[in-house]
Amino acid sequence: MHSVRVAGVGSTQFGKQPERASRDLFAEAGAGALADAGVPHADVEFVAYGNFAGEAVEGQGHAGPLAADALGVDAPATRYEAACASSGVAFREGVRAVRAGDADVVVAGGAERLSHLDTAHTTEALASAADELWEGRAGATFPGVYALMADAYFGEYGGTREDLAHVAVKNHANAMGNPHAQFQREVTVADVLDAPPVADPLGLLDACPITDGASAVVLASEAYVAEHDVDAPVAVTGSGQGGDRLALADRAHLARTPAASAAADAAYADAGVTPADVDVAEVHDCFTIAEVLALEALGFYGHGDAIGAARAGETTRDGRLPVNLSGGLKAKGHPVGATGTSQIAELTALLRGDHHNADAVPDAEVALAHNAGGTVASAVVHVLEVAE
Repeated sequence: MHSVRVAGVGSTQFGKQPERASRDLFAEAGAGALADAGVPHADVEFVAYGNFAGEAVEGQGHAGPLAADALGVDAPATRYEAACASSGVAFREGVRAVRAGDADVVVAGGAERLSHLDTAHTTEALASAADELWEGRAGATFPGVYALMADAYFGEYGGTREDLAHVAVKNHANAMGNPHAQFQREVTVADVLDAPPVADPLGLLDACPITDGASAVVLASEAYVAEHDVDAPVAVTGSGQGGDRLALADRAHLARTPAASAAADAAYADAGVTPADVDVAEVHDCFTIAEVLALEALGFYGHGDAIGAARAGETTRDGRLPVNLSGGLKAKGHPVGATGTSQIAELTALLRGDHHNADAVPDAEVALAHNAGGTVASAVVHVLEVAE
């Protein structure tokens, strides 16, 4: 099995960019990643592209070749769709291609354009990641189903809206100074609690925003890195994927995400590490409750124990396990198809020491990325480490 390095990363600004098509956004992110890597376009052998709602919001399917063309790359390309985990899955497939020896250089990334639609139409498009027959036709939206998960968590383990508010406060603080973040402003617990309700117990500031953007990562084999003298100090040492029933009604627990647990277990075993070895993490916080569920699924906390982590300062910038130093989906933004590789880009910068919050984890050697699709019916987890 061939070792895999992250040779370069790139990202657009996240936010409302309704005048830009997904292909344009991806071209910018991909070009940035190749420039960061110092790898010529001609050396790219495969493009793995994540995109969720292209058909619904841009009338565009068959987006893999389109992404490669926009990037100026003449190579096979495949689009991967796993709802909000689309580019996380694309990244995993890129890792697998390099490990298998099928390619020495892969560009993995994703893009999404959503803000050109009104909120109702965007919500409808996003709702297609749930079970259309049993949830969509009943009018379920993602704020609604995550509210059900929050209620289930409170009922089984306890917790309050104020506990969740601390998650939002933490992530907004982390986004300050992030040049790619959609929201670079701090919020208070009172701001979160006083925000308009979306779906009880979740309010507007418990939810991530509608976002346009793209991200990309250049993956390279260790042999390519050595032969071409590429500066690539970050290695991908663990990769895992898990799945669950699509509809919440079919699951054994609403307050647990076993798909993420399965993905994490596989990634830890692959890398030969444990949760205790992780120095910094980016987790999928599409809603504040999602961060809590992720921390427990990933083995950082027991079931029912992560609800007070942000309030206690354990996952803050100065805590024992800084989580979402990018600002997370909550403040950095969530261009659905781009989120997974955006997490990888942020963690790579943290491990290289060129991230805006790198001084919070100056000795970090092991990082974890958790990317989830829908109500975590899909999940991918990756472990990155500073190469020896």
